Amino acid sequence: MSFSEFLYMGGYGFYVWSSWGLFFLVVFGNLIYTQSFYRRTLRETRNFLKRSRNKS
Repeated sequence: MSFSEFLYMGGYGFYVWSSWGLFFLVVFGNLIYTQSFYRRTLRETRNFLKRSRNKS
């Protein structure tokens, strides 16, 4: 079996490799979104606590 046959996968290569690409795109997108959501929530919580301390 050659490398090109491996990539071709009996005619299903496009489907298989595009599925893998979409899978990694969704996984990494989810990681980036979760990390940015966490940072934003942490920043907003810190700002809220600063404002509540200044009021009292």
